[in-house]
Amino acid sequence: MSVQSTMLPLGTLAPAFNLPDIVTGKSFSLDAFSQNELLLVIFLSQHCPYVKHVQLELGKLGQQYKTKNVGIVGISSNNVAEYPQDSPEHLKRMANEFNFTFPILYDETQEVAKAYRAACTPEFYLFNEKRSLVYRGQLDDSRPKNALPVTGKDLRNALDLALVHQSIDSNQKPSVGCNIKWKTGQEPDYFNL
Repeated sequence: MSVQSTMLPLGTLAPAFNLPDIVTGKSFSLDAFSQNELLLVIFLSQHCPYVKHVQLELGKLGQQYKTKNVGIVGISSNNVAEYPQDSPEHLKRMANEFNFTFPILYDETQEVAKAYRAACTPEFYLFNEKRSLVYRGQLDDSRPKNALPVTGKDLRNALDLALVHQSIDSNQKPSVGCNIKWKTGQEPDYFNL
């Protein structure tokens, strides 16, 4: 089922996290990222057709912005008991196949997804150096069945403006993707599933 992101209010401070990286096993926290860099948080999964549609572009974004003062982190929060293809092992294969240069963290408790009011995969949150939310929304207008090319133009525009301290238009389009697969009884109350 496809859903839209909840559009966390702009200006929200980045919620803290401390989660294991599925590739290295090393824990990453919000504080692991330099305070002089932007921070892009991406909620993703391995099995979702919307993520599969953009995974090559995610690898390109990581490569392009790794030297541009942008910290990037992916977070997977799906219930792996019901969706085993989103297990850390499968995510690790995806990260290696698409040359992700950023850590993919596993949110087993789903508390981090709830703190970000995440609703779908993929979902993108861009925070400035003060960890204030400046962009949340879609990668671009491309979807698995609409034949538009995947360019990342919306997110790239936000990244490029934030890097030169320019304001980003607050009229932002929500991300659309697969709903996060919540554990039974863990569904958040911030939207109707």
